[in-house]
Order: sequence, then C-alpha cells, then structure tokens
Amino acid sequence: MGMWIGRNRKARVTYGFDEIALVPGDVTINPNEVDTSFEIPRPNGAAPIKLKIPIIASAMDGVTDVRFCIEMGKLGGLGVINLEGIQTRYENPTEILSEIVKADKAHVTELIQKLYLAPIKEELISRRIKELKDAGVLAAVSSIPQKADRYGAIAQEAGVDVFVVQSTVSTVRHISTEYKSLDLAAFCKNSKAPVIIGNAVTYGVVLELMENGVSGVLIGVGPGAACTSRGVLGLGVPQVTATVDSAAARDAYHKKTGRYVPIITDGGMSKGGDVCKALAAGSDAVMVGSAFARSEEAPGRGNHWGMATPHANLPRGTRVQVGVTGSLKQILFGPATVDDGSQNLVGAIATCMGNVGASTIREFQETEIIIAPSIKSEGKLFQMVQSVGMGTK
Repeated sequence: MGMWIGRNRKARVTYGFDEIALVPGDVTINPNEVDTSFEIPRPNGAAPIKLKIPIIASAMDGVTDVRFCIEMGKLGGLGVINLEGIQTRYENPTEILSEIVKADKAHVTELIQKLYLAPIKEELISRRIKELKDAGVLAAVSSIPQKADRYGAIAQEAGVDVFVVQSTVSTVRHISTEYKSLDLAAFCKNSKAPVIIGNAVTYGVVLELMENGVSGVLIGVGPGAACTSRGVLGLGVPQVTATVDSAAARDAYHKKTGRYVPIITDGGMSKGGDVCKALAAGSDAVMVGSAFARSEEAPGRGNHWGMATPHANLPRGTRVQVGVTGSLKQILFGPATVDDGSQNLVGAIATCMGNVGASTIREFQETEIIIAPSIKSEGKLFQMVQSVGMGTK
C-alpha cells in the first residue's frame, strides 16, 4: 500500500476535504425529516447525553466562554471551555481578551505567551462550571493530560457533564521521566462524567484509546485554522483519511465489544461542505473553532488563536482574524447572509443527508465518496476570479 517516494521507502496517499466529493443517492429525503442528533455515551451504562446537532465548539479562548457556551447549549450543541486558558486565569477575562485582540501582529504571540503565564485559579474552574449549570445547559471543560487528574476532580465536584482531555497528540502509552503520565483507564473508570480524549489520527491509537474506556475520541492533528503544528513540527494526517482510519477502529472496537464509541473530527472545517464530508467519511460529530470564532457571541471578537499558541518555547498556533459575520444562531441554522457556506451549518448537513438518502448520521457514514480534486473549481471560473462563493478562501 502506498507509492515509492525514494529507494526502499513508501508513503501512503492521503486525502483532505478539498480532494473528495460525496455522491448523491438513489433515494432522496426531505431535509426536514432527517435526524442530525448525536449521542455521547455515559459511564457505567447510564443513559447517553443526546445533542440535537452533531457539532461541538472547540475549547479555544477566542471561541468559547460561559456566554458562548450557554447560547450553544440552548441551540442544541455543546461548547467546551479551556481550563488552562483565560477563563480560569483571570477573574475578568474580558480585559485580557481585549489586550490580545488589540495587539499588533508582530507582538501578539509574545503577548499571549506572557498573559498565559498567570497561574490558574482553581476556584474559577468550579465557578465557570456553576455558571453553565445555573443557566441550565451542559457543562463541558478541557485540560491537558498532565492536569487531568487534578482538574478532573475539581470539575466533577462542581458537577461537570463532559470532561475533555486534549493535547497535540494523545496516546495511551506516553513516556516521560519529568512528570507522571495520565493513567487513562483509571481516569475514565473513576470519572462520573464521560471522558472525551484527543487528538489522534491513526487506527491503532484510536483503538487503544477506546480500549481504555473513553466516551469519544477527537480526530485531527494540525488542521485547525489557527494551528501551526504542521509547519512547526511537520506533523499531521489530512482529515478525510484520518477520519476514515479512525472510523474503522471504532467499528472494529464496536464489533468486538458491543460498545459504540463516537469519533469526532476536530479541525479543518470552515464551511458546511467540509462538515458534511467529515460526517460522510465516518465521523459521528465534528468539533469546530474558526467558524464559531466569527459569531457575535464569540469572546475573540472576530479573532481566533490555537490552544498551543501560548507555549513558552515552541508555540504551535497563531492569532488569525476571521471577522464577525453574524450570530451563533445564524452560523448554525441561518438564514445565511454570506455566500461562502460558513453559515447555516446544520442546514447544510440536513440538506446533504437528504440528497444522499441518509435519514441518520449512521446512514450518512455509508455515503459513496469519490476522489475529486477539481470539485471546488470545476465550472467556478467567475467565482474564483471575483472571490465570491466558492472562490473565497
């Protein structure tokens, strides 16, 4: 499998969203009659968490805060707050966010590194979760593996609903002599809330993560709009191939154990078509950042930066300006007032599902996929020249 790239060395050909297309079905369905819901399994056989839409907002400080997550929850989705970001380091995060937004391009990364040196106030972890619970929505938070035991205990005491363990690359077998590695199996066993872990891109790692009791796996290394890991580290797998490989691991695990663990494609999707392709490639849901950073409710005010941007020695993210195009409700459900597919994401999912004849996300995962590198440019000369519609970046 693969192509020769030189003497004694082969490499696989892999695919991203721009290289593939979905084939319409033999039967079509009214988009208003498809089911776009998504379930997160709870530990110990408890009833799963059911979301009306298969979209989660990324735990990035320019995307989510309490206000955003409350609105996201009311609209049927889920927003995740970063427990190692601005929201838990500062009593008044609005002032800090203003500094980041106003900083010039030459100095913004250095400023972010400085601002993120402030210690995390553990009482703010409980407070943010309480603010979400008091508003009547699900509380989801994220931390890196090294802090998961400590912050997970605080979050559980506060009544968290979903705990996300997230790093650039997640594995079960992490080797370090400088700090204690997370015992993922024990962490999941002791957690009252579902544990979602990421990020991973390969069959073997996803299978091993599932065998340790997680309730979901985030798929993707380096595809995010504000992430620079692929340039800094040369690391990553295009999202379609990563999703297909991970879905195969999920299905193998389900066949072996009877337990279905969802995979969630994370990053690289700014338009409805990308989200549809991720789901059709086998994902159960998607995690999105930049599309939501463009909402009126996002704390970044049209700016977006990655979770690894503050790294003291090797930042793997940057601040990007994405602008504000409309409300969160518009971005999720329309009416779309832009022509590039970045609004009414749920409408795009439902319409695509209808056109391929899929009534559920599970059926959507069986859609025929073709390799089509010219799918975005075929017949779109005027759009490309005028930078409108599919000609926009």
